[in-house]
Amino acid sequence: MPTIKIADEAGACYGVERALQMVQQAVKDAHAPVRTLGPLIHNPRVVTSLKDQGVEVVDSASEAAGSALLLRTHGVTPQEEQIAKDGCVDVLDATCPFVKKAHGAAELLAKQGYAVYVVGESGHPEVEATLAHVPGSLAIDSVEEVAAQADAMRAAKKVGLVVQTTMSAAKLSEVVNAVLPLVDELRVMNTICEATAGHQDSCMRLAKESDIMIIIGGRISANTTRLAEISKLYCPATYHIEGADELQASWFEGAEHIGITAGASTPEAHINAVKSAIEQIVGV
Repeated sequence: MPTIKIADEAGACYGVERALQMVQQAVKDAHAPVRTLGPLIHNPRVVTSLKDQGVEVVDSASEAAGSALLLRTHGVTPQEEQIAKDGCVDVLDATCPFVKKAHGAAELLAKQGYAVYVVGESGHPEVEATLAHVPGSLAIDSVEEVAAQADAMRAAKKVGLVVQTTMSAAKLSEVVNAVLPLVDELRVMNTICEATAGHQDSCMRLAKESDIMIIIGGRISANTTRLAEISKLYCPATYHIEGADELQASWFEGAEHIGITAGASTPEAHINAVKSAIEQIVGV
């Protein structure tokens, strides 16, 4: 009989749970139309569920004038936040506290005279929001991107790094090792969130003992994608899905040990639904 195990640390983190509680309370209070500045979290199914409750996503704060506006968990630029405060009936800051920590770390490094770089994915909303807190800062997420900035780093001499909260520790180490020979002084503010580190470590342990791994979460979710990447290193039969309806029976043929984990934007109900569907497929 196959075994089905959920990773010790999986699913919605504190920041996501907090944001979902905030939006549900806003819907309940309903003094004005409720909007979110960008998708509240990177889980399309949750965002669709919120839309069914009347919560619309807007791309800019100017589109939400007269509304109650939630700032997304990934954070927003200071400029957008000010526009929101100027035009909205109410502004609810659902930015994850760990993201706020990264903003503060970047600002501190800049004040102390460091050239600031964000170790993260250029274009990701969290990274863009962090960059906006320190004009002139840049995003880097690979050894190759460090090489492209080598001359600028040598000229700066003092470089400070903050990290996208969902970045892997291994990726951070690669970047740090590439930057270190280029500068006189390097200061690293490790702003990887505790939940991310715990999810990744738990995923790695489970993947090592599994024949097949199911990773649940939005395909646009950086932290969920990272879990799938880590899992594939130890369990090639890794499948990234958004919901139980994507499961295929053929994946489980001959599997004795089935592992499940989920990204930080995945509610517990989604995990339980996937587990139940797998149990039906394998006859547990």
